[in-house]
Amino acid sequence: MARRNVDQSCKSNLHVSKMVKCYIKMFTFVAFILFSKLALSNCEVTTDDMRKYRDEVKEMFYHGYNNYLEHAFPYDELRPLTCDGFDTWGSYSLTLVDSLDTLAVLGNYTEFRRVAELLLYHLDFEEDINVSVFETNIRVVGGLLSAHLLSKKAQIPVGPEWPCKGPLLTMAKEIATKLLPAFDTLSGMPYGTINLVHGVPQGETAVTCTSGVGTFIVEFGTLSRLTGEPIFEETALKALHALWKCRSGIGLVGNHINVLTKKWTALDSGIGGGIDSYLEYLVKGSLLLGNQELMDMFREYEEAVKTYNKRDDWYMWVNMKKGQVSLPVFQSLDAYWPGLQSLIGDVDPAMKTLHNFHQVWKQIGFTPEFYNIAHGVSVDGREGYPLRPELIESVMYLYQATRDPFLLEVGRDIMTSIQVSARTPCGYASMKDSRHHTKDNRMESFFLSETTKYLYLLFDPDNFLHANGSEGTLVSSPHRKCILDAGGYIFNTEAHPIDISAIDCCQRGNEMRSMENLLKSINQKEARLKWLERYIAELYPNVEKEELTRRHNCTSQPFSAKLSILGEMFPDWET
Repeated sequence: MARRNVDQSCKSNLHVSKMVKCYIKMFTFVAFILFSKLALSNCEVTTDDMRKYRDEVKEMFYHGYNNYLEHAFPYDELRPLTCDGFDTWGSYSLTLVDSLDTLAVLGNYTEFRRVAELLLYHLDFEEDINVSVFETNIRVVGGLLSAHLLSKKAQIPVGPEWPCKGPLLTMAKEIATKLLPAFDTLSGMPYGTINLVHGVPQGETAVTCTSGVGTFIVEFGTLSRLTGEPIFEETALKALHALWKCRSGIGLVGNHINVLTKKWTALDSGIGGGIDSYLEYLVKGSLLLGNQELMDMFREYEEAVKTYNKRDDWYMWVNMKKGQVSLPVFQSLDAYWPGLQSLIGDVDPAMKTLHNFHQVWKQIGFTPEFYNIAHGVSVDGREGYPLRPELIESVMYLYQATRDPFLLEVGRDIMTSIQVSARTPCGYASMKDSRHHTKDNRMESFFLSETTKYLYLLFDPDNFLHANGSEGTLVSSPHRKCILDAGGYIFNTEAHPIDISAIDCCQRGNEMRSMENLLKSINQKEARLKWLERYIAELYPNVEKEELTRRHNCTSQPFSAKLSILGEMFPDWET
């Protein structure tokens, strides 16, 4: 209406010069408004802004958390459009398990203690149900381990043997033990599904995604180091080594593999869905456990990624055997990569890639599951956004590394989009279509475990998880004194923080007993010698290095066998 009135005023003037002046005024006014909005959107985030955003994120968390408790507990997840709940990954009250350590991060120790006690009495791992091995590990085992290590800080009374013993640690060990039969294959790579009572279900497919094989070393390694029982760490390492030997001739892995035959059933190779957390755990497993071999494996694989997947700071999907681009897409799951790069000091390339990913967010308002890089549009059928954390995860890591204020603006963009488009009276809803911001009736547990946690940590620079090692808490374990809460936390792929110091606190005292128990359990001379070779290789990583890093190839099946087991694969993609 205002523009039409201005137009009429201009046209009523008989003199061309006055009409031109009038239009100039109109366009100047419009330009001023646009410039003001642009300036406002790019204004620097102040200390007061940080505090305000931190408080807003806290309110976001509690809006989702309280609605889950009111409408969905004891089910796994909240349905925010119908205000009810349903089970997804195993009837664990998964959102509550996933949210527990976020309560500690927000400083709500009273609720942390209440929920921890509730879970101790509520969780039952003896139900006759089939569960995802991958999801149970990262969400339940990881969540319980993190909560165990945060118990003392949250003022839960702990025994004299903590952190090497405790009820939450016992629960983590119990459910992890339930997962071990999935790894009972000749290759050591696990099935994707396990029954909590009967083991691997009859007729279970032997095909699983790469992440479903290689995403256990953080949780299983932590469990072994805390309890002194090496079986968990050894199981995870065996699976990792088996997968490593199945790389193609150009050094890449595919998306899905048959764990019995070692044949690849999906040949697409990228850094995103189905492969992502495998690469993540090579780095984090190395940092957490001091295992240099895992970092060497990642660095070698990273060179193959740079050679075949990287295109102008984007990362595309390629054929694992030939290296040619097969899917020119950006996945929302790719967005973890800059954060991973920052952990190993590759900040400059990480920032360049993050800028690309942020541009997608600014264009659409979210990062869709698939984004066609060549055409600059969301991919039909993959336009959703389930409140994923990967972009804000990388933003948080990079801000810790650089203190670049631009990253605070990115965090603000992400928070604003979620608040404006995903909020409902009963929680936060996934985006069914990120292009039109239409909602889906699901709030996955990782929204409270990861997305809100990383947002909060971005805007809370003084959080205890950001500790720089200048102070800590002296703890006397049964084996030695150690310093906890000093920083250096490693987040598992579900954002459950693990204190590296606690690993060392228990592991050193248990080392000789663990070796003795293991050697007693090995009856055959040949098996004992093989174990000693592995142990020596860890102590002296340069010994027989060629043997440790030798490349092995597995035969592959045609890409027509694309599946969607744990990581999403792409049978309906059209180039």
